[in-house]
Amino acid sequence: MPMRTNRTTVTFARPFLLGGTDEVFPQGDYEVETDEELIEGLSFVAYRRVATYVRLHPRAGQSRTMTVDPVEFDAAVARDLRSGHAEEEVKPGC
Repeated sequence: MPMRTNRTTVTFARPFLLGGTDEVFPQGDYEVETDEELIEGLSFVAYRRVATYVRLHPRAGQSRTMTVDPVEFDAAVARDLRSGHAEEEVKPGC
């Protein structure tokens, strides 16, 4: 199936939590990649989200990328918006 990747940068104004972990992530900019696959057989073009990744701030010189539940991530962004200010910058996908 044809795939596409969307890249965005999300800025958190405050530290935040993601479901499935006890780790508190610091405020700042986070790169987010979303992989989507084409839904075939429709009379219009539509994609479904199959994976979402967040590039986390390096700790002790190590960078890491975490697979996240997109609903949990969207909820974290919404909480940040309610409590302060989060910004999202959309960059062209591949």
